[in-house]
Amino acid sequence: MANRVGLWLVGAFGGVGSTVAMGLSALTRGLAADTGLVTAGPLTAGLGLDAPADFVVGGHDVRQSTFRESALGLNERSGLFTARMIEACSPDLLAWSDNVQLAPTDETPKEAVARVQADLRAFQKQYSLDQLVVVNVASTEPPFAAGPEHASLKALQAALSRADNPVLPASGVYAYAALDMGVAYVNFTPSFGATSPALDELARERKAPYAGQDGKTGETLLKTVLAPMFAARNLKVHSWIGHNILGGGDGRTLSDPANKASKVKSKDASLPAILGYKPQSLVSIEYVESLDDWKTAWDHVHFEGFLGTKMAFQFTWQGCDSILAAPLVIDLARLALFAKRKGHAGVLSELACFFKSPLGTGEQDFFKQWRLFEAFVGRHGG
Repeated sequence: MANRVGLWLVGAFGGVGSTVAMGLSALTRGLAADTGLVTAGPLTAGLGLDAPADFVVGGHDVRQSTFRESALGLNERSGLFTARMIEACSPDLLAWSDNVQLAPTDETPKEAVARVQADLRAFQKQYSLDQLVVVNVASTEPPFAAGPEHASLKALQAALSRADNPVLPASGVYAYAALDMGVAYVNFTPSFGATSPALDELARERKAPYAGQDGKTGETLLKTVLAPMFAARNLKVHSWIGHNILGGGDGRTLSDPANKASKVKSKDASLPAILGYKPQSLVSIEYVESLDDWKTAWDHVHFEGFLGTKMAFQFTWQGCDSILAAPLVIDLARLALFAKRKGHAGVLSELACFFKSPLGTGEQDFFKQWRLFEAFVGRHGG
């Protein structure tokens, strides 16, 4: 008998969350192909992963909306779905929208954790769920510096009630709430999430798997594929300059310099790790309102070849943010649920190929990351 599994989306009514809901419904109803889903390929065929039809969707958001309303808005502004698909999926979209609760605000981390856990338990009970996974697809937070409270679980728990200086941002609250319940957690954003020794300790103690951070969907994916070529051919990269423009909610959030700093740090980390040295680099991100859910990256690579001859390589990447991200969110949800069933506790470093800033490993070379993933699948019969 198939599992009945819950997918709890933090930032549910955003572009990515709504596209995930549309995707699960459309796949279940046979309205779309599984193109873009890594876990639909032959590599994972033997794992017995949860099917789209096994999922029930819920979540938190700061907005009062519905998945259907968000999908209609995305369709109107960016042309992501057909009207027929939205209409056919509307029963699921509206039913799942009733599961989305208002996100906690103005509470101490301890109070917020308690409210998130109450909502998760109510969701589990309502649908008699066998398993649950929490995935953060909310807007990027400003950088959050870990303090001494994050060095151990005991220290963090003692500091959770502080209102004057909250010890966890929203992404950390959700990570703590999920891991404390023994529930799988995935951070698809560059926000703080589970990035501290205290939360890793909590995950291991509660036997909960977690993965992150910052889903790798566009320009950085290409960097981690192309940079190994320069390293393998012993071509010296002098500079790698990338200009990114995007619209939508993500672009609007990243127009704030504090939020942008988190994303730039994540996008700029791969080159030194792959090349073994740091070339001159620049990552710019600019909000262009009219683009809505579409994004474009222009990259210029200046490199040196034999006899000191300097040459250049350029590429343009254009993609739809939510369409690129949503299948990876489904992949990660399926894999995290599978890892929980297999008894995995702590960070899933084997899923590094899905992230810009993978937790549990410093490996940035996409091909080496892919081999980690293949080894993970192979150990479990894939």
